Order: sequence, then structure tokens, then C-alpha cells
Amino acid sequence: MSRLATRQRTNRLAIGALVCAALGGSSVSSMAQSGSTAAPATVRVPATARERTGANADDIVRKLMQQNQRRADHLKGYTERREYTVVYQGITSLKASMTVEARYEAPTQKQFQILSQNGPNLLVDRVLKKLLESEQEATKNPDQTALTPVNYTFSLLGEEKVAGRQCYLLHVEPRVASKFLYQGTIFVDAKDYAVVQIEAKPARNPSFWIGKTNIHHTYSKTGQFWLPEHDRTQGAVRIGGTAVLTIDYGPYHVQGLSVP
Repeated sequence: MSRLATRQRTNRLAIGALVCAALGGSSVSSMAQSGSTAAPATVRVPATARERTGANADDIVRKLMQQNQRRADHLKGYTERREYTVVYQGITSLKASMTVEARYEAPTQKQFQILSQNGPNLLVDRVLKKLLESEQEATKNPDQTALTPVNYTFSLLGEEKVAGRQCYLLHVEPRVASKFLYQGTIFVDAKDYAVVQIEAKPARNPSFWIGKTNIHHTYSKTGQFWLPEHDRTQGAVRIGGTAVLTIDYGPYHVQGLSVP
């Protein structure tokens, strides 16, 4: 096999691995703020955490669901600009980026317009554009991604300040190994009862080609609404190297009513 053919085969393998790594973390941005009102199931609360914080995980999760539903009822839609970047460093180096205008119309309509793209077409088409398709799929079926006891069990870990705001830390375990769910820690604002940060890994390994995958996702407040701010997903590729996907969200132009 010629050097050129070997390099082309290596690039194809790396691109395939990047697709899996990217899709492994692609749905987190649409998970945490779902307005599902499914009935609460049993919530596990370690006694030590309850005694330390004075809080109760059952109450936290119930208030989170209530406030998510209230915010969802008042959010009519928004437009925003996003910056997607995916980088692979290992046996070869690959990079692609894409600027997208996103438009959301409540309750389940999300449209994307690609404003610009850079990098190999295969990388853009098979990684970045696949992310948009995955998010549209998740938006159409919000119950399957909702942060509720139907999809997760919860354990209270304690409290911590994030960006100057007091938050409850909850460990979440998915009830099923779905590509739209994750396992890890969520940070819930103690005043607004909104998710402000997620540190997790996918509930299901997206591919044999991907080893450990870490997801870091943050939200920021726009008016009365907590919306995605930044996402970073890093995956170890079994053929060697690391794949990193980043998404920067906003600024947002929100259409909604004031949340009481």
C-alpha cells in the first residue's frame, strides 16, 4: 500500500472516530432544560449529604421539574449564532469548524442555517452536520432526553458555588443506556432551580473506536431563561489520539413572556 493510500485510510479512520466522539456528546445541550412534567419516581438521597446541606433531593428534583416546565411554558422561541469546532490530534491532525444560526420555536421546532464552514468536507458533513441532525431529533422527542426521574435516578452530593451562585450537586444515573442520556453530576441553581453546569459521560459508549469520553456543559441566564452557553466534549480515540468538540452558543435573541 502506498504512503498516500495509507494516509487516506488513516484519515478515514480518524474521521469515523470523530463522528462517534461528536455524537456521543451531541445531545447534552438539549437534555437538561426539558420541561417534562413526568411524575417523580424514587430519588435516592445519601443521609450524609442531606444532613450536610439541609436539602432533600426529592424536593430539589421536583422544584427543578416545576421551574423547567414554567420556563418552557413562557419561552416562545429564540434565535442565536453558534460556533462549532472539532479537532483530532493523534496519528494525523484534522480540524473543521462551522458557524450556524439556530432558530427555535416552541415547543419542538428547531431549524439551522449554516452561515460558513471550514475544513475537510467529510469532517464537516459526517461530524458537524450530524450534530445538527441529532439535536433536531432530540428536540422533536423531548421526553426521551428530559432530566426527570423517569429517565434518571438522583443522589444528592452536597452544595457548591458556581460563578458566584449557590448550587446543589446531584449525581445522575440513567435508567437506560440511551445515546441521549448521560451519567455524571449536574449543578442546580439553588435560587432558580435550573441546571447551570453538567460534568458527565455518555450513558452508552457511542462506538468501539471511542474510549473514555468527558462532557462539560455550561448554561447562562438570558433574561429569565437559562440557555446553553458552552459545550466541550473530549474523547479518547482507540486508534490513538484525542478528539475534542466545542460548541459556543449565543448571543440569544429571546421571544418569551416574563416568568413570574
